[in-house]
Amino acid sequence: MNNRNRDIYLKPGRLVDSDHPAVIEFAHAHVKGNSRLERAISLYYAVRDEILYDPYLPIAKIESYRASDAVITGRGWCVPKSALLTACLRIDGIPARPGYADVRNHLATKRLLDMLGSDLFIWHSYTDILIDGAWVKATPAFNRSLCDRFGLKPLEFDGRQDSLFHEHNQKGERHMEYIRNRGAFMDVPFEEILGGFKAIYLPAYIDGAGGDFHAEAAAENSASK
Repeated sequence: MNNRNRDIYLKPGRLVDSDHPAVIEFAHAHVKGNSRLERAISLYYAVRDEILYDPYLPIAKIESYRASDAVITGRGWCVPKSALLTACLRIDGIPARPGYADVRNHLATKRLLDMLGSDLFIWHSYTDILIDGAWVKATPAFNRSLCDRFGLKPLEFDGRQDSLFHEHNQKGERHMEYIRNRGAFMDVPFEEILGGFKAIYLPAYIDGAGGDFHAEAAAENSASK
Protein backbone atom coordinates (compact mmCIF):
# COMPACT_ATOMS: atom_id res chain seq x y z
CA MET A 1 0.00 0.00 0.00
CA ASN A 2 1.41 3.39 -0.99
CA ASN A 3 1.50 6.33 1.39
CA ARG A 4 -1.42 8.09 -0.28
CA ASN A 5 -3.75 5.11 0.17
CA ARG A 6 -2.49 4.50 3.69
CA ASP A 7 -3.16 8.09 4.73
CA ILE A 8 -6.91 7.73 4.14
CA TYR A 9 -6.92 5.43 7.16
CA LEU A 10 -5.47 8.17 9.35
CA LYS A 11 -8.25 10.71 8.73
CA PRO A 12 -11.40 11.29 10.82
CA GLY A 13 -14.70 9.89 9.58
CA ARG A 14 -18.34 10.63 10.27
CA LEU A 15 -18.55 7.81 12.84
CA VAL A 16 -14.86 7.04 13.28
CA ASP A 17 -14.67 10.56 14.67
CA SER A 18 -11.03 10.68 15.69
CA ASP A 19 -11.24 14.49 15.81
CA HIS A 20 -13.76 14.45 18.68
CA PRO A 21 -12.31 15.82 21.98
CA ALA A 22 -13.64 12.89 24.04
CA VAL A 23 -12.01 10.35 21.72
CA ILE A 24 -8.73 12.26 21.68
CA GLU A 25 -8.74 12.41 25.49
CA PHE A 26 -9.49 8.68 25.74
CA ALA A 27 -6.70 7.77 23.32
CA HIS A 28 -4.11 9.94 25.06
CA ALA A 29 -5.13 8.66 28.50
CA HIS A 30 -4.79 4.97 27.61
CA VAL A 31 -2.01 4.63 25.04
CA LYS A 32 1.22 3.10 26.40
CA GLY A 33 4.54 1.94 25.01
CA ASN A 34 7.17 3.23 22.62
CA SER A 35 6.69 1.13 19.50
CA ARG A 36 3.63 1.07 17.25
CA LEU A 37 3.07 -2.54 18.23
CA GLU A 38 3.04 -1.77 21.96
CA ARG A 39 0.82 1.26 21.50
CA ALA A 40 -1.68 -0.58 19.33
CA ILE A 41 -1.92 -3.40 21.86
CA SER A 42 -2.47 -0.96 24.75
CA LEU A 43 -5.31 0.77 22.89
CA TYR A 44 -6.92 -2.57 22.07
CA TYR A 45 -7.12 -3.54 25.74
CA ALA A 46 -8.34 -0.09 26.76
CA VAL A 47 -11.28 -0.23 24.36
CA ARG A 48 -12.00 -3.89 25.12
CA ASP A 49 -12.26 -3.46 28.87
CA GLU A 50 -13.03 0.21 29.56
CA ILE A 51 -16.09 0.32 27.28
CA LEU A 52 -18.75 -2.19 28.35
CA TYR A 53 -20.37 -4.29 25.64
CA ASP A 54 -24.07 -3.42 25.27
CA PRO A 55 -26.14 -4.92 22.42
CA TYR A 56 -29.33 -3.20 23.59
CA LEU A 57 -28.54 0.26 22.25
CA PRO A 58 -31.13 1.70 19.82
CA ILE A 59 -29.75 0.26 16.58
CA ALA A 60 -31.79 2.57 14.32
CA LYS A 61 -30.03 5.66 15.72
CA ILE A 62 -26.75 6.73 14.14
CA GLU A 63 -25.22 7.73 17.48
CA SER A 64 -25.25 4.04 18.49
CA TYR A 65 -22.54 3.50 15.85
CA ARG A 66 -20.27 6.44 16.69
CA ALA A 67 -16.89 6.17 18.42
CA SER A 68 -17.34 9.30 20.53
CA ASP A 69 -20.71 8.12 21.87
CA ALA A 70 -19.04 4.92 23.12
CA VAL A 71 -16.55 7.03 25.08
CA ILE A 72 -19.17 9.43 26.43
CA THR A 73 -21.56 6.69 27.58
CA GLY A 74 -18.93 4.11 28.47
CA ARG A 75 -20.94 1.52 26.55
CA GLY A 76 -21.13 0.14 23.03
CA TRP A 77 -21.70 -2.96 20.93
CA CYS A 78 -19.13 -4.30 18.50
CA VAL A 79 -19.60 -1.59 15.82
CA PRO A 80 -18.93 1.53 17.94
CA LYS A 81 -16.22 -0.25 19.94
CA SER A 82 -14.34 -1.14 16.75
CA ALA A 83 -14.94 2.40 15.49
CA LEU A 84 -13.44 3.70 18.73
CA LEU A 85 -10.36 1.50 18.49
CA THR A 86 -9.94 2.60 14.87
CA ALA A 87 -10.23 6.26 15.89
CA CYS A 88 -7.72 5.91 18.76
CA LEU A 89 -5.18 4.23 16.48
CA ARG A 90 -5.57 6.98 13.88
CA ILE A 91 -4.98 9.60 16.57
CA ASP A 92 -1.72 7.82 17.38
CA GLY A 93 -0.70 7.81 13.71
CA ILE A 94 -1.42 4.10 13.14
CA PRO A 95 -3.52 3.42 10.02
CA ALA A 96 -6.69 1.51 10.90
CA ARG A 97 -10.11 0.75 9.45
CA PRO A 98 -13.30 -0.93 10.70
CA GLY A 99 -14.02 -4.37 9.23
CA TYR A 100 -17.04 -6.65 9.36
CA ALA A 101 -18.01 -10.31 9.21
CA ASP A 102 -21.11 -12.46 9.71
CA VAL A 103 -20.89 -15.04 12.51
CA ARG A 104 -22.94 -17.67 14.33
CA ASN A 105 -22.72 -18.62 18.02
CA HIS A 106 -22.06 -14.99 18.92
CA LEU A 107 -22.17 -14.10 22.63
CA ALA A 108 -25.89 -13.85 23.35
CA THR A 109 -28.54 -14.41 25.96
CA LYS A 110 -31.92 -16.04 25.31
CA ARG A 111 -33.58 -12.63 25.46
CA LEU A 112 -31.25 -11.17 22.84
CA LEU A 113 -31.75 -14.15 20.50
CA ASP A 114 -35.53 -13.88 20.93
CA MET A 115 -35.37 -10.18 20.07
CA LEU A 116 -33.28 -10.86 16.98
CA GLY A 117 -35.31 -13.82 15.77
CA SER A 118 -32.07 -15.33 14.42
CA ASP A 119 -28.79 -16.86 15.55
CA LEU A 120 -26.90 -15.21 12.67
CA PHE A 121 -25.07 -12.02 13.67
CA ILE A 122 -24.37 -9.98 10.55
CA TRP A 123 -21.91 -7.07 10.40
CA HIS A 124 -20.01 -8.23 13.52
CA SER A 125 -17.21 -5.67 13.67
CA TYR A 126 -13.46 -5.85 14.15
CA THR A 127 -10.62 -3.38 13.58
CA ASP A 128 -8.04 -3.84 10.82
CA ILE A 129 -4.69 -2.35 11.89
CA LEU A 130 -1.57 -1.67 9.82
CA ILE A 131 1.43 -2.68 11.95
CA ASP A 132 4.93 -3.06 10.51
CA GLY A 133 3.59 -3.25 6.97
CA ALA A 134 0.92 -5.91 7.59
CA TRP A 135 -2.80 -5.61 8.27
CA VAL A 136 -3.82 -7.40 11.46
CA LYS A 137 -7.39 -7.84 12.72
CA ALA A 138 -8.46 -7.26 16.32
CA THR A 139 -11.92 -7.50 17.92
CA PRO A 140 -12.31 -5.36 21.08
CA ALA A 141 -16.04 -6.01 21.52
CA PHE A 142 -16.32 -8.24 24.58
CA ASN A 143 -14.91 -6.91 27.85
CA ARG A 144 -13.23 -9.29 30.28
CA SER A 145 -15.98 -9.19 32.93
CA LEU A 146 -18.61 -10.11 30.33
CA CYS A 147 -16.54 -13.02 29.04
CA ASP A 148 -16.25 -14.32 32.60
CA ARG A 149 -20.04 -14.35 32.85
CA PHE A 150 -20.29 -16.39 29.66
CA GLY A 151 -17.51 -18.80 30.63
CA LEU A 152 -15.28 -17.58 27.80
CA LYS A 153 -11.66 -16.58 27.66
CA PRO A 154 -11.44 -12.91 26.62
CA LEU A 155 -9.89 -12.33 23.22
CA GLU A 156 -6.22 -11.48 23.51
CA PHE A 157 -4.27 -9.49 20.91
CA ASP A 158 -0.51 -9.61 20.33
CA GLY A 159 -0.40 -7.28 17.34
CA ARG A 160 0.95 -10.03 15.08
CA GLN A 161 -1.88 -12.52 14.65
CA ASP A 162 -5.54 -11.90 13.87
CA SER A 163 -7.79 -11.86 16.94
CA LEU A 164 -11.25 -12.20 15.42
CA PHE A 165 -13.72 -14.20 17.48
CA HIS A 166 -14.11 -16.85 20.17
CA GLU A 167 -13.77 -20.21 18.43
CA HIS A 168 -14.08 -22.16 21.70
CA ASN A 169 -15.32 -21.58 25.24
CA GLN A 170 -13.23 -22.22 28.36
CA LYS A 171 -14.15 -25.92 28.23
CA GLY A 172 -12.74 -26.21 24.70
CA GLU A 173 -16.20 -26.56 23.16
CA ARG A 174 -16.96 -25.02 19.75
CA HIS A 175 -18.28 -21.47 20.09
CA MET A 176 -18.29 -18.65 17.52
CA GLU A 177 -18.26 -19.62 13.84
CA TYR A 178 -17.14 -17.40 10.99
CA ILE A 179 -19.63 -17.34 8.07
CA ARG A 180 -18.78 -14.44 5.74
CA ASN A 181 -16.23 -11.65 5.55
CA ARG A 182 -17.73 -8.31 4.48
CA GLY A 183 -14.41 -6.51 4.26
CA ALA A 184 -12.96 -3.30 5.70
CA PHE A 185 -14.07 0.31 5.20
CA MET A 186 -12.73 3.82 5.70
CA ASP A 187 -15.70 4.64 7.96
CA VAL A 188 -18.65 2.80 9.50
CA PRO A 189 -21.18 2.07 6.70
CA PHE A 190 -24.18 2.97 8.87
CA GLU A 191 -26.88 2.88 6.19
CA GLU A 192 -25.72 -0.47 4.81
CA ILE A 193 -25.51 -2.09 8.25
CA LEU A 194 -28.93 -0.81 9.32
CA GLY A 195 -30.48 -1.95 6.04
CA GLY A 196 -29.10 -5.44 6.59
CA PHE A 197 -30.42 -5.52 10.15
CA LYS A 198 -33.91 -4.43 9.10
CA ALA A 199 -33.98 -7.17 6.47
CA ILE A 200 -33.44 -10.07 8.87
CA TYR A 201 -34.01 -8.95 12.49
CA LEU A 202 -37.24 -8.35 14.39
CA PRO A 203 -38.48 -4.78 15.13
CA ALA A 204 -37.95 -5.33 18.86
CA TYR A 205 -34.20 -5.41 18.30
CA ILE A 206 -34.11 -2.52 15.82
CA ASP A 207 -36.07 -0.26 18.18
CA GLY A 208 -33.73 -0.95 21.10
CA ALA A 209 -35.72 -2.39 24.01
CA GLY A 210 -32.96 -1.74 26.56
CA GLY A 211 -31.82 -4.07 29.31
CA ASP A 212 -28.83 -5.19 31.35
CA PHE A 213 -26.98 -7.66 29.12
CA HIS A 214 -24.28 -8.33 31.73
CA ALA A 215 -26.87 -9.24 34.38
CA GLU A 216 -28.68 -11.52 31.91
CA ALA A 217 -25.42 -13.29 31.08
CA ALA A 218 -24.59 -13.78 34.77
CA ALA A 219 -28.05 -15.17 35.52
CA GLU A 220 -27.97 -17.64 32.62
CA ASN A 221 -24.47 -18.82 33.43
CA SER A 222 -25.42 -19.34 37.08
CA ALA A 223 -28.57 -21.28 36.13
CA SER A 224 -26.59 -23.59 33.84
CA LYS A 225 -24.18 -24.70 36.57
